[in-house]
Amino acid sequence: MARGNDIRPIIKLRSTAGTGFTYVTRKNRRNDPDRMVLRKYDPVVRRHVEFKEDR
Repeated sequence: MARGNDIRPIIKLRSTAGTGFTYVTRKNRRNDPDRMVLRKYDPVVRRHVEFKEDR
């Protein structure tokens, strides 16, 4: 079963704090066709910041 052109592609969430820290997750392309922005914990700066989808 191919995962390349799936309904749930693997995406990287990169920190907007400029630390280079990333989370790797999947998203549902039907529910979220635009780029995702989530507020998550960045352990480098030790606080919650926005993470934006990086393709």
